[in-house]
Amino acid sequence: MKNAKLRGVIAAVSGALLMGFGANAMADSTDDIVNALIAKGVLTEEEGALLMKGRAGEKEAAEKKAKGAVTATYKDGIRIGTEDGKNSLTVNGRVHFDSRWYDHEEDNSSAGTTNAPSEVFSRGSDTYDVRRARIGVKARFLDYYEGEVVLNGTGSAPVLDVAYLNVAWWKPVQFRVGQFKMPFSLEQLTSSNNIDFIERSVVDAYIPAKEIGAMVHGSPTTGVTYALAMSNGRGQNGTENDIRVDNKDVIGRATINFAEIMGNKDMVLHFGGAFSKGDISSADGTAAFGGDRQTEARGMRYFRVPGLCQTRFKKANNADLAGPTDSANYCAAGVDAEIDRSRLGFETSLAYGPFKVQGQWVKNEFDFDTATGSYDPEIKTWYAEALWTITGESHASRYKNGAFSSLKPKNNFDPKTFSGGAWEVGVRYSRFDGSDFDESGLTNRSKDASILGDGARGYAKAKTITAGIKFVPNPHTRFMLDFVHTKFDDPFGSKDINGNFEQGFANDFNVNGDLVDDEKAVLFRTQFAF
Repeated sequence: MKNAKLRGVIAAVSGALLMGFGANAMADSTDDIVNALIAKGVLTEEEGALLMKGRAGEKEAAEKKAKGAVTATYKDGIRIGTEDGKNSLTVNGRVHFDSRWYDHEEDNSSAGTTNAPSEVFSRGSDTYDVRRARIGVKARFLDYYEGEVVLNGTGSAPVLDVAYLNVAWWKPVQFRVGQFKMPFSLEQLTSSNNIDFIERSVVDAYIPAKEIGAMVHGSPTTGVTYALAMSNGRGQNGTENDIRVDNKDVIGRATINFAEIMGNKDMVLHFGGAFSKGDISSADGTAAFGGDRQTEARGMRYFRVPGLCQTRFKKANNADLAGPTDSANYCAAGVDAEIDRSRLGFETSLAYGPFKVQGQWVKNEFDFDTATGSYDPEIKTWYAEALWTITGESHASRYKNGAFSSLKPKNNFDPKTFSGGAWEVGVRYSRFDGSDFDESGLTNRSKDASILGDGARGYAKAKTITAGIKFVPNPHTRFMLDFVHTKFDDPFGSKDINGNFEQGFANDFNVNGDLVDDEKAVLFRTQFAF
């Protein structure tokens, strides 16, 4: 009863005083009004304290309610989350629509189709292509946890692209499990939405990319990152399927950005190194050596690797059968069940304002035995590139935790005034060297031909020049135009097993009956990401 009377007195007196105070009093906070009432003797200090306590409880309850409120926003995806930022769910996706034109001559005849296996090159045809079409969700919850699931819909059926959980109880030492990008290559760790040219360089074919495994990673101090992972070593969605080979790949990467350590926000002075060590089954055939090599323009396949084991078809009684009713990989006696694979990489990226130069070098080494000898051939790749953002956007603002994010224009493109957007030009030079497969005798003319089948074929070396220009009208859209010229060198099979030059194998290197030693291509991409 006493409290009810007190509330009535306070309300009545407060209302009267507020009317007397006018506009200025209305602008005061509740605390100021209560203090004024105490000063005028309208309220005792005890009554004022009681009123203030009640008001504090109301404010606390309102703040708790606001923190738990769920809102929907749009920033790099459709985001649903709580006001305190501790929990969120983001829906994102990308579509890359490509056009590719090659300089190959057409051949309307059917001649030679039955001899297709003798032709090293598979020709790149002019085409339109949905290069990527992905949709995914990313979740953050309870401060320390983050997860992502992405599906790729470009095939006949959706394929799992990424699926992982990241635990960050302590920021410098985080844990990640699932399928994700392995810590090895700057070019690969830069999203396909943000890479400098339409396609990554030849280096990308010889690095661990998205694989299933576990990783510890973090940034122990400003400008320094590290990561150490273990994976199946069998590529995206690859699981162990050979009981003879049960080892995992160990993969590591460390980077340092001296500009970040010095506090220079206009520069990037990035250096990094990476390694990978593990075994892969010889029963994987050509995949054990990274598969056949295709040009960076996704055209010709100019380098065919050997397969230590061959796929044969069998009848129920194990007799050879021409028709495919039951197939399996068969390895000749003396062939190792596993191939030791070591990968080593170095990378650097130097940027100041709108200028950036970047390069990587990667070596793959394979160690295995056959019935007639031991082999340790290498494949070496590298690239160097230079870019200039004509409209002045800084590359340093894109750099974070050892990789680059998107190029965002200073002002979005306005079609009414035809202004805004970001323009960038660049050039890249890359090299491929698989000549060890020829020098080791692992060619189609090798002493191990009975084991290796066709052996390595095609060209052992290639160099590629890519020149590109891109227009970024807003952070979600890009238009890119590249010219790609690949020159092939050092054909396999031109030397016998003793290293002597042989003539007469030129017909092994043709497209539609024409001898070729290069490929020219024009690529155009329209890209949308949210």
